Amino acid sequence: MIIKKFAVGPLETNAYIVGDEATRQAIVIDPGDEPDIILDVIRSEGLKVNAIVCTHAHFDHIGAAGDIKEVTGAKIVLHNEDIETYELAKDQAALWGYSVDDLPQPDSYLSEGDELKIGNMNLKVLHTPGHSRGSICLFGEGILIAGDTIFQGSVGRTDFPGGSIEELRKSFRRLIDLPDDTKVLSGHGPETTIGREKVANFFISEL
Repeated sequence: MIIKKFAVGPLETNAYIVGDEATRQAIVIDPGDEPDIILDVIRSEGLKVNAIVCTHAHFDHIGAAGDIKEVTGAKIVLHNEDIETYELAKDQAALWGYSVDDLPQPDSYLSEGDELKIGNMNLKVLHTPGHSRGSICLFGEGILIAGDTIFQGSVGRTDFPGGSIEELRKSFRRLIDLPDDTKVLSGHGPETTIGREKVANFFISEL
């Protein structure tokens, strides 16, 4: 498996490339900014990007999706419950003092239980609302790509429109039931494991 991580933009959002070494098929996850850095790696690794996956539609996770699509031809996909947030990303960014270009409409939507095929690998879509209505995680091949649902020692905030502490509790409980050795790749900060978060995440007390 190929996993490339990039901390991009002023909010240091983690963007990822996940690819299959054998087939060179890949997806890009949460390209929030600095598309040239991501595209340089796609070219240098000889990857064919089939999808641009948005774990949720906050501007810092989607800002460069249009640039990546323009060069690679990959489809932009996200959960349909985040489409309103996606369409308002430019305004949302402006409220924070940042700029985001106009984004193309998503090509399709992801739902609970869908599978993303990346060459010989498969990642399953988990709908994990709480940080936003349409937040998703991708699980498989020993990894969890978690967006802003869970971080090392913490969880995503719920005070944005569409956030819900009650839904986040349900999503968090679901994630910590995954195998302990699952590697967690979050939307911000360092990687962790499910086993670590079962004992060290402050949000355990919320359950």
